[in-house]
Amino acid sequence: MIESRTGIDDVRRAPQGAGTLELIVVRPAVEERAVVEQARFDLVDGVVGDTWRARGSSRRADGSPDPDAQVTLMNARAAALIAGAPARWPLAGDQLYVDLDLSGAHLPAGTRLQVGTAVLEVTAKPHTGCTKFAARFGDVAWRFVNTPEGRELNLRGIFARVVDPGLARRGDRITKLLP
Repeated sequence: MIESRTGIDDVRRAPQGAGTLELIVVRPAVEERAVVEQARFDLVDGVVGDTWRARGSSRRADGSPDPDAQVTLMNARAAALIAGAPARWPLAGDQLYVDLDLSGAHLPAGTRLQVGTAVLEVTAKPHTGCTKFAARFGDVAWRFVNTPEGRELNLRGIFARVVDPGLARRGDRITKLLP
């Protein structure tokens, strides 16, 4: 699916400051995805209806969920570049697909984002993809999102945590809040 230069240029044209929540996905069970029209964000559970909390993290000694990986966001233009049609985007495993510049230069760790009535905070945890991502989209795609340019643009996406609970609907604005 990757059409490198043209696709990268399109990702670079993603809006800054404010964009659109294009797709919301919850993971109700391992290997399951549900596209939903709205999501409720909770301080403890992250995206309500998603298994983030119940799944925990194999990278944490106690297996508890990683608060720095509570919510995942992927640039919708990058998702289209890697996965193709929106029906395939949920395979990436992210919860929010947004038309917004997710680059580290634009959204460094600590940046807050208003999405619907909720506020999320970008975390420093790098989102590099996993073996499942590589299996679904191929090693070429996994290597592509982890090139220096791919990392600069956060093509694989970013992690965030909920700082103010609320509700967001598909089509809502996602806005970078000023410090």
